[in-house]
Amino acid sequence: MPAYVYDLNGLKQHAASISASMKGALGPELFYAAKANPDAAILRALDPHVDGFEVSSGGELTHVRETLPAARLAFGGPGKTDEELALALDLGVERIHVESPHELARLAEMGRRAAVLLRANLPIRTAGAALQMSGPFGMDEEALNACAHRIAHTPHLTLRGVHAHLASGLDAPAMLDLARHIIDWALPWLEAHGVERPELNLGGGMAVDYRSPESRFDWGAYAAGLPDCAARLRIEPGRALTAYHGWYVTDVLDVKTTHGETYVVLRGGTHHLRTPVTKGHDQPFTVLPRDGGGRTAPAPATLVGQLCTPKDVFARDVPVPSSLRPGDLIAFGMAGAYAWNISHHDFLMHPKPAFHYLS
Repeated sequence: MPAYVYDLNGLKQHAASISASMKGALGPELFYAAKANPDAAILRALDPHVDGFEVSSGGELTHVRETLPAARLAFGGPGKTDEELALALDLGVERIHVESPHELARLAEMGRRAAVLLRANLPIRTAGAALQMSGPFGMDEEALNACAHRIAHTPHLTLRGVHAHLASGLDAPAMLDLARHIIDWALPWLEAHGVERPELNLGGGMAVDYRSPESRFDWGAYAAGLPDCAARLRIEPGRALTAYHGWYVTDVLDVKTTHGETYVVLRGGTHHLRTPVTKGHDQPFTVLPRDGGGRTAPAPATLVGQLCTPKDVFARDVPVPSSLRPGDLIAFGMAGAYAWNISHHDFLMHPKPAFHYLS
C-alpha cells in the first residue's frame, strides 16, 4: 500500500531554525498556514516553534482548534460564510482577515467584538512569482477606505492593520522587495485612518524549488533585511515549512515500453500526490530496489499512476535504473505540503495511503 512518511524530528528542527532567525532580527511573528498540510501530527510538531496558525475555512478552524486548543489563530480567505464568521468568534480567533466590504458588513451586523485586518490587493506586480494573488483576493484602495470608514463607526469592531499576501514562489530578495513596497504603502494609509500600533501581515509565498530539493529559502537574510518600521510584522509561510519533511512511498506495478517510450506504472497515483500535476514539475524521487542491489545505468522513463487519465504523471522522461522492475519502491520527496490534502482522493475509489511518522 502507498504511504506518506513524515519526519517530525526533521520538521521540528527546521521550524526551530526558522523561528530563531525571526526572533534574532526584528521579530516578525511566525504563523503557519495550515492549508499547506493540516495533518494533526504536523500541527503538533510545529506548535512549539510558531506563534500561531492561519486557517482558511470553518473546517480548518475547527480542526486546528480541536488539535491545539490554546493556539493563536487568524482566519483568512475569500467567501467566508456567516456560519464561519460566527464560528471564528465563538472559537476565539485572534484576527479576522476581511476580504470585502460585504464581508465586513455581515461581520458588523453580528454585533460582536472582533479585531480585523483588511486584506489589501495592491497594484504591485512581482517578477518571477509562481502565483499573483489578484482577482478575488482582498480589496483595492477605494474598498479599503470604505471598510476603514465603516469600522470607525462600528464600536465593536477594531481595525488592527492590513493583510497583504500578494505573490508566491519568491526568493528572499524578491520577498524583501515586496515587503518594502507593502510597508511603504500601508503605514501612511493606516496612520491616515488613526490606527495606533498597527499590524502588517506580509503573508507567505517563500519559494520552494522542487528541481533542487537541497535549496532552501534564506530565512536569515529575509529576517535581517526587513525594514525597521513602526508596525508589528507577521508572516504566514506554509509550503516552505513542511514540504521538505514528507515522502510519498509506493511500489512499481509494471514497466512497459510503448512506441519506444518507457513507462513505470506505480501503485497509487496523483489522486494521492497531486503536487506535480498542480505545479507542472517532475516530483523528485529516490529508487529503492527490493533486493537491495546496486544501481544500473540509468535510462529515461515516465513515472505514472493507476488512474485512467494521461495526466496521472509524477515525473516525465526522467532517468531511472534500467534494471527497475515490479516490486521496487519509489520514494517521492518534498511531499510534506500541498500533497495529500489537495489530491482528488476518491477518483476511481482506489485505497487511500497509510500514514507513518518518524519522531
